[in-house]
Amino acid sequence: MKAEFSKDIVLKNLGKRIKEIRISKGYTSYEYFAYEHNISRAQFGRYERGEDLRFSTLAKIISAFGMTFEDFFSEGFEQD
Repeated sequence: MKAEFSKDIVLKNLGKRIKEIRISKGYTSYEYFAYEHNISRAQFGRYERGEDLRFSTLAKIISAFGMTFEDFFSEGFEQD
């Protein structure tokens, strides 16, 4: 059976995962993390809230975390 994906749910999970990893890396402020990695602070805040983002931006964020895509997507995206 093919899994159904809701864009809103996937984006919400993506934002939650980004925030969890940022905090686990010791950045209590999303603004400081964004500034330090040359990402728009306003945009980064939107990403953590689950708003749409470009794939290239996601790749930049994952790289800034020092992670692989496999590591990033290993948690937080389980299907019920």
